[in-house]
Amino acid sequence: MRHRILLVDDEVDILEFIGYNLTKEGYEVLTAENGAEALRLAEQYRPHLILLDRMMPVMDGAQTCRAIRENPKLSDIMVVFLSALGEEDQQLEGFGVGADDYLTKPIKMKLLISRIQALLKRIEISDTSTSESQDLIIDPEGHTVTCYGQRIALPRKEFALLTLLYSRPGYLFSREEIYQQIWGSEVVVGDRTIDVHIRKLRQKIGDNHIVTVKGVGYKYE
Repeated sequence: MRHRILLVDDEVDILEFIGYNLTKEGYEVLTAENGAEALRLAEQYRPHLILLDRMMPVMDGAQTCRAIRENPKLSDIMVVFLSALGEEDQQLEGFGVGADDYLTKPIKMKLLISRIQALLKRIEISDTSTSESQDLIIDPEGHTVTCYGQRIALPRKEFALLTLLYSRPGYLFSREEIYQQIWGSEVVVGDRTIDVHIRKLRQKIGDNHIVTVKGVGYKYE
């Protein structure tokens, strides 16, 4: 699947730079310079992900994200804020209007691409996560998991971790890969963070899905 990404920023040089790098990675890229234009393009082209600035003319990022979430035709699109507004309350406001992730400028392009890849993996598994014959069903849009017919709501990081492992059954993810994909290289977390999240997942979905390879990492079977 070739994913389509809509970049929204009022700084043309940022659109050109990020757009160029994402195109090199094989993504189909659209650009808009304000929120109103972004909504028009989103309805016309249905991007898989929108990378959205906060401070823009005509319609700012928060207003745009809220409008996306309130539009049934667009509500399933992933929205990621990329903004110079990086204070905790500003990030919480972003998540409060429906963002899937919040990144702050400036950001290294490799890290940005890595975070985008991690989010888009949820879409890649959507076709295989709806079969009623499966004992574990992941709903990327609803951010829920159904295990043996019981619906389970997971915290954001637990859901992201399960989705990552589920995206490649049988593949052994190293601890370093998991840290990079889920927490990012610029976030400092404790050595036992992954273990705690795995333990909590096993308590909720059972012990028969997530396999530990001691000293290396985890895989989904």
